[in-house]
Amino acid sequence: MKLKVIQRSYFAEVVSILINKKRYYFCKITWLDILGDSGHADIEEFNAMKPAEMITHAYVYYNDYKLLKTFASYDANSECFSDRNVFPKGCIKKIEKITL
Repeated sequence: MKLKVIQRSYFAEVVSILINKKRYYFCKITWLDILGDSGHADIEEFNAMKPAEMITHAYVYYNDYKLLKTFASYDANSECFSDRNVFPKGCIKKIEKITL
């Protein structure tokens, strides 16, 4: 297993790792999170509510038209992942590969 491999693209170096012959790219993910409030509110307060725009930095494990799966930690000696998230694609605003 190779760790912290940096792959060169056309204009910058893209951060990625190689685990068991599979490359995972480190990305900045911008997504929308639910904003909830269980208290009483008037119309102005209710109309002002918006989802929270969140930023997550993680390795992309899986990405298709429905789901994005990420991890932030991994075992250096085996194919084992931690700090995992699964995002519905409808919540994702942008995915950017991290470059150096």
